[in-house]
Amino acid sequence: MLSNIRVVLVGTSHPGNIGSTARAMKTMGLSTLYLAEPKVEPDGHSIALAAGASDILKHAITVSSVEEAIADCSLVIATSARSRTLDWPMLEPREAGEKLVGSALNGPVAIVFGRENNGLTNEELQRCDYHVAIPANPEYTSLNLAQAVQIICYEARVAHLAQVQNSAEAVIETESEEAQEDFPSSKERENFFEHLENTLFSTNFIVKNHPGQIMTKLRRLFSRTRIERQEMNILRGILTSIDKVVAKSETKDK
Repeated sequence: MLSNIRVVLVGTSHPGNIGSTARAMKTMGLSTLYLAEPKVEPDGHSIALAAGASDILKHAITVSSVEEAIADCSLVIATSARSRTLDWPMLEPREAGEKLVGSALNGPVAIVFGRENNGLTNEELQRCDYHVAIPANPEYTSLNLAQAVQIICYEARVAHLAQVQNSAEAVIETESEEAQEDFPSSKERENFFEHLENTLFSTNFIVKNHPGQIMTKLRRLFSRTRIERQEMNILRGILTSIDKVVAKSETKDK
């Protein structure tokens, strides 16, 4: 199950950080590493700092974007400092570990770590279901990349061990319930948001020249509620019916 938890590093610029991340992952039993648009590739320095976790480096998957790295994931959590400008559903590290483990029972999930110098962009953060902030000392919050990975991977392992220690009928109750639900993948969610935006443009609910923050707020709403695949299909059906009415109206006007 832990192999379904995907660690995604975005825009990593120091090969040593990739090696240290592999070491942090392996000590906690995680093995799936994705490198999204990395600035460097793993090298000898990476292998040295991996300290026996070079197998994770060997099987690391390099992709061109965050979108590609998380496309098939039903749950995506981004590491981020608490933001005043982007009010997104936030988790504590322990909550993040529990949600990752619970959802990983059904398929791949991802925890996304940003660039060493400036983290993740707002657009990348909005592609994630939740954000997690590590409650470091407010007077000195300087965690390096591998340390942050170690903390989240540790919490995932703690949640995993809690499940193992319970019988199959008595897993963590809230997470077992979530695991039984069928959530859309990241790619499916992005297709839905694109459909929603296009429909809102066609009805003039959103003005193209002045879109404002409507889509950002709608993304936040759906991230907070985490709708299931069947619910999303219903919503897309509603949007399609609206599209047909708009198309007929436009045809009559001509």
